[in-house]
Amino acid sequence: MNTTLSYTIFNSTAELPENWNELAIENIFLSKEYLKVLEQSGPENMTCHFIGFFKNEKLVGIALSQFLDVNQLKSFGERDRCVKTSVRNFIFKNFSSHVLFMGNNMLTGQNAFIFLDEINQKDALKGLKKASDALHLVFKKKGKKVHLTSFKDFTDEEITDFENIGFKDHYKFYIQPNMIFEIKESWSCFDDYIANLSKKYRDQYKRSRKKAEGIEKRKMNLEDIIKYEDTIYDLYFHVAKNAPFNTFFLAKNHFRVFKEMLKDKFLFYGYFIDEKLIGFNTLIKNGTSMDTYFLGYDETIQREKMLYLNMLYDMVAYSINKGFKEIVFARTALEIKSSVGAKPVAMYGYIQHSNSLINKKMDVIFDYLEPKTEWQERNPFK
Repeated sequence: MNTTLSYTIFNSTAELPENWNELAIENIFLSKEYLKVLEQSGPENMTCHFIGFFKNEKLVGIALSQFLDVNQLKSFGERDRCVKTSVRNFIFKNFSSHVLFMGNNMLTGQNAFIFLDEINQKDALKGLKKASDALHLVFKKKGKKVHLTSFKDFTDEEITDFENIGFKDHYKFYIQPNMIFEIKESWSCFDDYIANLSKKYRDQYKRSRKKAEGIEKRKMNLEDIIKYEDTIYDLYFHVAKNAPFNTFFLAKNHFRVFKEMLKDKFLFYGYFIDEKLIGFNTLIKNGTSMDTYFLGYDETIQREKMLYLNMLYDMVAYSINKGFKEIVFARTALEIKSSVGAKPVAMYGYIQHSNSLINKKMDVIFDYLEPKTEWQERNPFK
């Protein structure tokens, strides 16, 4: 009996095996519906492939890869302008513009693959590595050389097996942590959370809610998202281009397609002042986890009304009231997320450059590719 894993690389969701979703049941971000979102409204500079792993013709594993051509971007991010940023942009444009992610560069956390329990983790990773090598050839035939290959995001526990199966020529890197908000079993409603805050952070909550007076929050359906699509994109793009670093920008129809595909599992909330949309946030129900997704806002109103902080409180309130076990707040804005109760979970990955000389200097180069963030962790609870 053949015990080695074989794999098939699929170019389209239409080609996926019928039972694909049976494996994706634990992670919505590997489901056919979500992969269709990427297919129909992924960033312009991104090419996705879907990988099925088989043992004796039985589907035993599924994975996602994303190829990014960062040369297609007009901007990598406009917030930080300094010598280091210029060097980083030069490195990306000239040596690292074609990046293959074995995983999902649009999310934080292990959304790269799922295998059945019967498959040994080492065998799974060996299969994933073989598939990544095959994808190099796929792009080479298209005239695109993969410069960087990255396997991300994994916790300290999850990364151990990589070290045991021949990733020695890859650089192990640490990136900004994933901010996870654990919902205590003793909280049956949002009021229990407020009661658990220390005086300083209860005062912060009250102050932010007072500042937000005059803002109306609305749950928006598909028709609403379509109606406000231009404004939604402007608000999103304003936030995205002011981030310290970007490797992609969403397509204008992204949120519409997301709602069409994921329906009630995708929540879209708009914030209005006098019928004008001034901000929005999005949430994705992923089993017992609530994943926060992209948001947007008018910067002038955001500061005046503490809109971002109010959005975080709204996300916490919904997730507690609906019985979720955790909120995945992802990376970015680490300090303010910790001020509402999220805790950092260290995230690691492996990266390799196709040029062996450059690969030997990956420790130096990576310092330029991954912007550093200084922040102070907060503890808002008694």
